Amino acid sequence: MKRRHWLACCGGAALGAGLFTSLGARSWRNACRGPLPADLAADELVAAALDGLDPARLVDTHAHLLGTGDAGSGCRIHPHLTQAWHPVEHLRRRAILNGACVAEDALSIDTAYVDRLVALAAEFPAGARWWLFAFDEAHDDDGRMRHAWTTFHVPDRWAATVAARHPAHFDWVASVHPYRADAAERLDAALAAGAVALKWLPSAMNIDLADARCRPLYDRLARAGRPLIVHCGAEHAVPGAGRQGLGNPLAVRHPLARGTPVIVAHCASLGRMPDTDRRSAPQRPAFELFARLMDEGHDRLFGDISAVFQRNRGAEVWRTLLRREAWHSRLLHGSDHPLPGVVPLFSLPALQRAGLLADDDAPVLDRLRHHNPLLFDLVLQRRLRDGAARLPAAVFEARALDLLRLPR
Repeated sequence: MKRRHWLACCGGAALGAGLFTSLGARSWRNACRGPLPADLAADELVAAALDGLDPARLVDTHAHLLGTGDAGSGCRIHPHLTQAWHPVEHLRRRAILNGACVAEDALSIDTAYVDRLVALAAEFPAGARWWLFAFDEAHDDDGRMRHAWTTFHVPDRWAATVAARHPAHFDWVASVHPYRADAAERLDAALAAGAVALKWLPSAMNIDLADARCRPLYDRLARAGRPLIVHCGAEHAVPGAGRQGLGNPLAVRHPLARGTPVIVAHCASLGRMPDTDRRSAPQRPAFELFARLMDEGHDRLFGDISAVFQRNRGAEVWRTLLRREAWHSRLLHGSDHPLPGVVPLFSLPALQRAGLLADDDAPVLDRLRHHNPLLFDLVLQRRLRDGAARLPAAVFEARALDLLRLPR
């Protein structure tokens, strides 16, 4: 089995760290070394990455909140994540907590997670912002909440609370399952409370983008000029309901047809999906189907580049995103926090072998990710080049959002 396929099957994102069954091994753990030392903050590589960016426009459009509810957040995780007799799930939790630099025995996981995120954000130039995601429960086809299918849950009110407590750094993204009986009312309340977008992960939550119950939410988002952030492509970090086929990027034509702005998370850069345009055709890479949509010229279709430079993506994906200048005005920076802190997920040598990362950049980047994974992710994305092709400042300044009516 090819290494990349093995990584994808065994846990493409956070779960990828579970391959390295000894998370105690220092080489695979984030050292969580604390604040940036002065010499690293002033390093010319970091300075060059920030140079030319307007801090007041710097936006990370894909960052997760997580918690256990131990501080009244209402968050929860699936019980298997804490049970050693479910080793894959148990390792998933350990990897995520290490990536977030939250001690497993912290007095409050809720509080420690947010405190660490605030500390990371404070090391960026003033004005930089992060979109923090709520994450709704999975529901079955009859609209019943299914705790057993829910890998983790972050209620809207917690995301809104964290953003309100730290208005200099954060906005929040709602998550409302469309099969809820009160879905429209919940979305109305979230938009009124300042949510900048709506987040769905169809395969984990069990959401069919073609379902008629989605349409009232599409219409509300279209009227408000707020985007739907939808995960497309394969999903391994959050198995949830396990409905991988619901992540087909071609399905986003349904919200697009109703005028809804859509941000395809990760540019659908992982896995294969049926080519529903050609019923008899074999499955195609999800990224190829995303590219088809991008080339169709939908003016409300965007992609975020969170996680796309992880080791379980291929060099063809990396090069396409760097080279396709016609796409750049519709691409958005995202980190998929806390995943940049999960050390095994990123292979700097693989990016070097692909000719996209200078050898001299790797030592600073490797050091940076043990201090500030968010800054590591930004600097990495800024340094990648395929010849003269690179991601422009507009991707990191979220210029694509100028097409929408979003507060900044």
